[in-house]
Amino acid sequence: MDSNRLLGDFLRARREATSLEDVGLPRTGQRRTPGLRREEVAMLAGVSTDYYIRLEQGRERRPSEQVLDALSRALELDAPATEHLYELARPRPRRQAYRVEQVSPGLARLLDGWRHTPAFISDRWLNVLATNAMADVLYAGLDHRDNFLRLLFLDPQAKQFYPDWEKSAQLKVALLRATAGRDPDDPVLPELVDELCGRSEEFDRMWARHDVSPRRDEPKRFHHRDVGEMIVSYESFTVDNAPGQQLVIFQAEPGSPSERAFALLAAQVEAERADVMADVRRAVASVGRRHL
Repeated sequence: MDSNRLLGDFLRARREATSLEDVGLPRTGQRRTPGLRREEVAMLAGVSTDYYIRLEQGRERRPSEQVLDALSRALELDAPATEHLYELARPRPRRQAYRVEQVSPGLARLLDGWRHTPAFISDRWLNVLATNAMADVLYAGLDHRDNFLRLLFLDPQAKQFYPDWEKSAQLKVALLRATAGRDPDDPVLPELVDELCGRSEEFDRMWARHDVSPRRDEPKRFHHRDVGEMIVSYESFTVDNAPGQQLVIFQAEPGSPSERAFALLAAQVEAERADVMADVRRAVASVGRRHL
């Protein structure tokens, strides 16, 4: 993935996804390619065709705000896509070299304190940095739990765990696109994208669309192997002292079947804790007998 081509790739993808009907142009003759032609976008934006071609080819990467506004209108971009367009054209300077994300001890203790609802901390590339016991039992048995994109696209069980898999996958890819626009030179991004494109045709297809979307706090559906289907809401909080980290907490509607499913998962967690404590007590007793 070439960060110098991100702006041009985005414009091309959105041009191909925009129809003549979307922008009120008449359809005449046979068209060999989907969407708008370059000269049509240039006309709608009020720029020369040669200038627009340079933008798509990556030979021009610093368009003015007036041009960006015009392109946004010409391609019928919504607010998140327009923000992404500006971020690609005005990349922020990197403030520090890439470092492995760490969760603060205080935040880790807070996470462990939630005994009855799943919670986790992720970074901007959707790597899972820390989980509580309820999150562990919720995602138990799934592969690639270190990163939600890998889980969605590389684990064969993901489409059963996520009943709305297509929607979930599209939103996660669109979230990654939006995040990538804010930090296109982070070395983690091309490695993750290249891996997923090489191993998943579905990710490759969705990534090529250049859809962008912010994180949406809307209900999610899971189908757990032990307790069945759950519909949960969630809240996400940014971590002020660790830019890019998000604390996410799932909740079930009081009195709902999903809340009862959470209670079953919590009981499973407590049973596992009791087993561990019993093992510890037996081990301590065994050591004590040897010293008598």
